[in-house]
Amino acid sequence: MTSIDPAYLRPRLLRRPEESHKGDFGHLLIVAGCQTMPGAAVLATGAAVRSGCGLVTLHSTSRALQAVVGRFPSAMLSEDPGGAFSHVPVPMDRYTAVAVGPGLGRRPETVEPLLMLLKVARERNVPMALDADALNILSEVPHWQECLPPGAVLTPHLGELRRLLSWESDGERDCLVRALCTAAGCTLVMKGFHTKVFTPDGDCLVNTTGNPGLAKGGSGDVLTGLLGGLLARGYAAPDAAALAVWLHGRAGDLLTEERTAEAYASLDLVDYLYSGFKELYDGGA
Repeated sequence: MTSIDPAYLRPRLLRRPEESHKGDFGHLLIVAGCQTMPGAAVLATGAAVRSGCGLVTLHSTSRALQAVVGRFPSAMLSEDPGGAFSHVPVPMDRYTAVAVGPGLGRRPETVEPLLMLLKVARERNVPMALDADALNILSEVPHWQECLPPGAVLTPHLGELRRLLSWESDGERDCLVRALCTAAGCTLVMKGFHTKVFTPDGDCLVNTTGNPGLAKGGSGDVLTGLLGGLLARGYAAPDAAALAVWLHGRAGDLLTEERTAEAYASLDLVDYLYSGFKELYDGGA
Protein backbone atom coordinates (compact mmCIF):
# COMPACT_ATOMS: atom_id res chain seq x y z
CA MET A 1 0.00 0.00 0.00
CA THR A 2 1.11 3.55 -0.81
CA SER A 3 0.58 6.55 1.45
CA ILE A 4 -1.21 9.59 0.07
CA ASP A 5 0.95 12.46 1.30
CA PRO A 6 2.55 15.60 -0.14
CA ALA A 7 5.51 13.67 -1.53
CA TYR A 8 3.11 11.44 -3.48
CA LEU A 9 0.85 14.29 -4.66
CA ARG A 10 3.24 17.08 -5.64
CA PRO A 11 4.60 15.40 -8.78
CA ARG A 12 1.01 14.85 -9.93
CA LEU A 13 -0.18 18.44 -9.54
CA LEU A 14 -1.45 20.23 -12.64
CA ARG A 15 -0.26 23.78 -13.32
CA ARG A 16 -2.09 26.77 -14.76
CA PRO A 17 -0.38 28.29 -17.82
CA GLU A 18 -0.04 32.05 -17.80
CA GLU A 19 -1.94 32.31 -21.09
CA SER A 20 -5.14 30.44 -20.31
CA HIS A 21 -8.87 30.98 -19.87
CA LYS A 22 -11.70 29.30 -17.99
CA GLY A 23 -12.42 26.95 -20.88
CA ASP A 24 -8.98 25.40 -20.46
CA PHE A 25 -9.85 24.01 -17.03
CA GLY A 26 -12.97 21.98 -17.65
CA HIS A 27 -16.69 22.20 -16.95
CA LEU A 28 -18.24 20.14 -14.18
CA LEU A 29 -21.89 19.13 -14.07
CA ILE A 30 -23.16 18.45 -10.56
CA VAL A 31 -26.41 16.53 -10.18
CA ALA A 32 -27.28 16.75 -6.50
CA GLY A 33 -29.91 17.80 -4.01
CA CYS A 34 -33.69 17.59 -3.99
CA GLN A 35 -36.52 19.58 -2.44
CA THR A 36 -35.95 17.99 0.98
CA MET A 37 -32.11 17.89 0.87
CA PRO A 38 -30.96 21.11 -0.81
CA GLY A 39 -27.95 21.47 1.47
CA ALA A 40 -26.11 18.61 -0.22
CA ALA A 41 -26.11 20.60 -3.45
CA VAL A 42 -24.77 23.66 -1.64
CA LEU A 43 -21.88 21.71 -0.14
CA ALA A 44 -20.94 19.90 -3.36
CA THR A 45 -21.13 23.09 -5.42
CA GLY A 46 -19.06 25.06 -2.94
CA ALA A 47 -16.28 22.49 -3.03
CA ALA A 48 -16.40 22.30 -6.82
CA VAL A 49 -15.96 26.05 -7.34
CA ARG A 50 -12.83 25.84 -5.14
CA SER A 51 -11.37 22.83 -6.98
CA GLY A 52 -9.60 24.73 -9.75
CA CYS A 53 -11.94 23.72 -12.57
CA GLY A 54 -13.07 26.43 -14.97
CA LEU A 55 -16.86 26.17 -14.83
CA VAL A 56 -19.43 24.53 -12.56
CA THR A 57 -23.09 23.89 -13.38
CA LEU A 58 -25.51 22.57 -10.77
CA HIS A 59 -28.56 20.66 -12.01
CA SER A 60 -31.09 20.42 -9.21
CA THR A 61 -34.51 21.39 -7.97
CA SER A 62 -35.68 24.96 -7.51
CA ARG A 63 -35.13 24.95 -3.74
CA ALA A 64 -31.54 23.76 -4.06
CA LEU A 65 -30.77 26.30 -6.77
CA GLN A 66 -32.15 29.10 -4.62
CA ALA A 67 -29.93 27.96 -1.75
CA VAL A 68 -26.81 27.92 -3.95
CA VAL A 69 -27.14 31.14 -5.92
CA GLY A 70 -26.47 33.52 -3.05
CA ARG A 71 -23.64 31.52 -1.55
CA PHE A 72 -21.72 30.57 -4.71
CA PRO A 73 -22.72 33.01 -7.46
CA SER A 74 -20.09 31.77 -9.94
CA ALA A 75 -21.96 28.46 -10.33
CA MET A 76 -24.35 28.17 -13.26
CA LEU A 77 -27.80 26.73 -12.66
CA SER A 78 -29.89 24.13 -14.46
CA GLU A 79 -33.37 23.58 -13.01
CA ASP A 80 -34.96 20.16 -12.84
CA PRO A 81 -38.75 20.43 -13.07
CA GLY A 82 -39.39 17.69 -10.49
CA GLY A 83 -39.09 17.50 -6.73
CA ALA A 84 -35.98 15.37 -7.25
CA PHE A 85 -33.72 14.47 -10.17
CA SER A 86 -36.08 13.55 -13.01
CA HIS A 87 -34.56 14.86 -16.27
CA VAL A 88 -31.05 14.71 -17.73
CA PRO A 89 -29.89 18.24 -18.60
CA VAL A 90 -29.23 18.94 -22.25
CA PRO A 91 -27.02 19.44 -24.08
CA MET A 92 -24.47 17.20 -22.33
CA ASP A 93 -21.57 17.79 -24.70
CA ARG A 94 -20.46 20.92 -22.82
CA TYR A 95 -19.32 18.99 -19.71
CA THR A 96 -15.91 17.41 -19.12
CA ALA A 97 -16.95 15.59 -15.92
CA VAL A 98 -20.05 14.79 -13.89
CA ALA A 99 -20.54 14.45 -10.12
CA VAL A 100 -23.81 12.83 -9.07
CA GLY A 101 -25.44 11.57 -5.91
CA PRO A 102 -25.33 13.88 -2.87
CA GLY A 103 -28.84 14.50 -1.57
CA LEU A 104 -30.31 12.99 -4.72
CA GLY A 105 -32.99 10.96 -2.96
CA ARG A 106 -34.22 7.56 -4.05
CA ARG A 107 -37.57 8.32 -5.65
CA PRO A 108 -38.66 5.90 -8.38
CA GLU A 109 -38.64 8.67 -10.98
CA THR A 110 -34.91 9.22 -10.36
CA VAL A 111 -33.81 5.74 -11.46
CA GLU A 112 -34.24 6.12 -15.22
CA PRO A 113 -32.64 9.59 -15.45
CA LEU A 114 -29.65 8.32 -13.49
CA LEU A 115 -29.22 5.36 -15.81
CA MET A 116 -29.57 7.67 -18.80
CA LEU A 117 -26.96 10.02 -17.36
CA LEU A 118 -24.58 7.08 -16.97
CA LYS A 119 -25.31 5.96 -20.53
CA VAL A 120 -24.53 9.40 -21.95
CA ALA A 121 -21.30 9.57 -19.93
CA ARG A 122 -20.25 6.14 -21.26
CA GLU A 123 -20.99 7.14 -24.84
CA ARG A 124 -19.08 10.41 -24.50
CA ASN A 125 -16.28 8.95 -22.35
CA VAL A 126 -16.94 11.51 -19.60
CA PRO A 127 -15.52 10.68 -16.14
CA MET A 128 -17.97 10.62 -13.25
CA ALA A 129 -17.86 10.82 -9.48
CA LEU A 130 -20.68 8.73 -7.99
CA ASP A 131 -21.67 9.07 -4.36
CA ALA A 132 -24.47 8.53 -1.87
CA ASP A 133 -27.89 7.92 -3.44
CA ALA A 134 -26.41 7.38 -6.90
CA LEU A 135 -24.64 4.35 -5.44
CA ASN A 136 -27.69 3.27 -3.47
CA ILE A 137 -29.82 3.33 -6.62
CA LEU A 138 -27.17 1.46 -8.60
CA SER A 139 -26.99 -1.25 -5.94
CA GLU A 140 -30.54 -2.27 -6.89
CA VAL A 141 -29.75 -2.46 -10.62
CA PRO A 142 -28.76 -5.92 -11.95
CA HIS A 143 -25.21 -5.97 -13.35
CA TRP A 144 -24.73 -2.41 -12.15
CA GLN A 145 -21.01 -2.56 -12.89
CA GLU A 146 -21.80 -2.49 -16.60
CA CYS A 147 -23.43 0.92 -16.18
CA LEU A 148 -20.21 2.64 -15.13
CA PRO A 149 -18.51 4.96 -17.64
CA PRO A 150 -14.74 4.73 -18.17
CA GLY A 151 -12.81 6.56 -15.49
CA ALA A 152 -15.66 6.52 -12.96
CA VAL A 153 -14.84 7.14 -9.30
CA LEU A 154 -17.11 5.61 -6.66
CA THR A 155 -17.01 7.12 -3.16
CA PRO A 156 -18.97 4.83 -0.79
CA HIS A 157 -18.77 4.67 2.97
CA LEU A 158 -18.92 1.13 4.32
CA GLY A 159 -22.72 1.02 4.47
CA GLU A 160 -23.04 2.02 0.83
CA LEU A 161 -20.26 -0.34 -0.17
CA ARG A 162 -22.03 -3.25 1.51
CA ARG A 163 -25.10 -2.55 -0.61
CA LEU A 164 -22.92 -2.87 -3.70
CA LEU A 165 -20.83 -5.85 -2.56
CA SER A 166 -21.21 -8.58 0.05
CA TRP A 167 -18.31 -9.87 2.13
CA GLU A 168 -17.50 -11.87 5.26
CA SER A 169 -14.16 -10.32 6.27
CA ASP A 170 -12.15 -7.16 5.67
CA GLY A 171 -9.68 -9.13 3.58
CA GLU A 172 -12.44 -10.49 1.35
CA ARG A 173 -13.92 -7.00 1.06
CA ASP A 174 -10.65 -5.51 -0.17
CA CYS A 175 -10.18 -8.35 -2.65
CA LEU A 176 -13.67 -7.78 -4.05
CA VAL A 177 -13.03 -4.05 -4.39
CA ARG A 178 -9.74 -4.64 -6.20
CA ALA A 179 -11.45 -7.07 -8.58
CA LEU A 180 -14.26 -4.57 -9.24
CA CYS A 181 -11.84 -1.74 -10.02
CA THR A 182 -9.79 -3.92 -12.35
CA ALA A 183 -12.78 -5.37 -14.19
CA ALA A 184 -14.73 -2.11 -14.52
CA GLY A 185 -11.77 0.22 -14.98
CA CYS A 186 -12.99 2.36 -12.10
CA THR A 187 -11.46 3.91 -9.00
CA LEU A 188 -13.09 3.38 -5.61
CA VAL A 189 -12.71 5.60 -2.57
CA MET A 190 -13.55 3.57 0.53
CA LYS A 191 -14.34 6.33 3.02
CA GLY A 192 -13.59 5.92 6.70
CA PHE A 193 -10.68 5.89 9.12
CA HIS A 194 -7.58 6.07 6.89
CA THR A 195 -9.65 6.29 3.70
CA LYS A 196 -8.39 3.95 0.97
CA VAL A 197 -8.27 4.60 -2.77
CA PHE A 198 -8.37 1.48 -4.96
CA THR A 199 -7.24 1.98 -8.56
CA PRO A 200 -7.88 0.10 -11.82
CA ASP A 201 -4.25 -1.08 -11.74
CA GLY A 202 -4.85 -2.98 -8.51
CA ASP A 203 -3.06 -0.47 -6.27
CA CYS A 204 -4.34 0.58 -2.86
CA LEU A 205 -3.51 4.09 -1.67
CA VAL A 206 -4.03 5.06 1.98
CA ASN A 207 -4.81 8.62 3.00
CA THR A 208 -2.74 10.27 5.73
CA THR A 209 -5.08 13.15 6.61
CA GLY A 210 -8.45 13.33 8.33
CA ASN A 211 -9.90 12.91 11.80
CA PRO A 212 -13.21 12.05 13.53
CA GLY A 213 -14.42 15.63 13.08
CA LEU A 214 -15.19 14.70 9.48
CA ALA A 215 -17.80 12.21 10.67
CA LYS A 216 -20.66 14.66 10.20
CA GLY A 217 -23.50 14.94 7.72
CA GLY A 218 -22.44 16.69 4.53
CA SER A 219 -18.74 15.89 4.76
CA GLY A 220 -19.02 13.40 1.89
CA ASP A 221 -20.92 15.94 -0.22
CA VAL A 222 -17.93 18.28 0.02
CA LEU A 223 -15.61 15.46 -1.06
CA THR A 224 -17.80 14.64 -4.07
CA GLY A 225 -17.88 18.21 -5.31
CA LEU A 226 -14.13 18.57 -4.90
CA LEU A 227 -13.47 15.26 -6.64
CA GLY A 228 -15.77 16.13 -9.52
CA GLY A 229 -14.03 19.44 -9.99
CA LEU A 230 -10.62 17.77 -10.11
CA LEU A 231 -11.89 15.31 -12.74
CA ALA A 232 -13.22 18.21 -14.81
CA ARG A 233 -9.91 20.03 -14.32
CA GLY A 234 -8.16 17.18 -16.13
CA TYR A 235 -6.77 14.92 -13.42
CA ALA A 236 -6.79 11.18 -14.12
CA ALA A 237 -9.29 9.40 -11.89
CA PRO A 238 -6.79 7.82 -9.43
CA ASP A 239 -4.91 11.12 -9.04
CA ALA A 240 -8.14 13.09 -8.62
CA ALA A 241 -9.30 10.68 -5.93
CA ALA A 242 -6.00 10.75 -4.06
CA LEU A 243 -5.76 14.54 -4.19
CA ALA A 244 -9.40 15.00 -3.16
CA VAL A 245 -9.24 12.80 -0.07
CA TRP A 246 -5.98 14.40 1.06
CA LEU A 247 -7.24 17.97 0.61
CA HIS A 248 -10.56 17.13 2.27
CA GLY A 249 -8.84 15.52 5.23
CA ARG A 250 -6.28 18.31 5.52
CA ALA A 251 -9.06 20.89 5.75
CA GLY A 252 -10.60 18.84 8.55
CA ASP A 253 -7.27 18.59 10.36
CA LEU A 254 -6.75 22.34 10.33
CA LEU A 255 -10.30 22.98 11.51
CA THR A 256 -9.81 20.47 14.31
CA GLU A 257 -6.64 22.28 15.41
CA GLU A 258 -8.48 25.59 15.49
CA ARG A 259 -11.96 24.60 16.70
CA THR A 260 -11.74 20.99 17.96
CA ALA A 261 -13.28 18.05 16.11
CA GLU A 262 -16.65 18.80 17.69
CA ALA A 263 -17.18 22.40 16.72
CA TYR A 264 -16.96 22.73 12.97
CA ALA A 265 -19.56 21.99 10.31
CA SER A 266 -19.19 20.46 6.88
CA LEU A 267 -19.65 23.83 5.21
CA ASP A 268 -16.53 25.04 7.03
CA LEU A 269 -14.53 22.45 5.08
CA VAL A 270 -15.32 24.29 1.86
CA ASP A 271 -13.70 27.48 3.16
CA TYR A 272 -10.56 25.58 4.24
CA LEU A 273 -9.86 23.64 1.04
CA TYR A 274 -7.48 26.38 -0.09
CA SER A 275 -5.07 25.53 2.73
CA GLY A 276 -4.16 22.09 1.39
CA PHE A 277 -3.76 23.43 -2.14
CA LYS A 278 -1.45 26.16 -0.84
CA GLU A 279 0.62 23.69 1.15
CA LEU A 280 1.10 21.42 -1.87
CA TYR A 281 1.86 24.12 -4.43
CA ASP A 282 4.11 26.15 -2.12
CA GLY A 283 6.08 23.11 -1.01
CA GLY A 284 7.57 21.89 -4.28
CA ALA A 285 7.65 22.01 -8.03
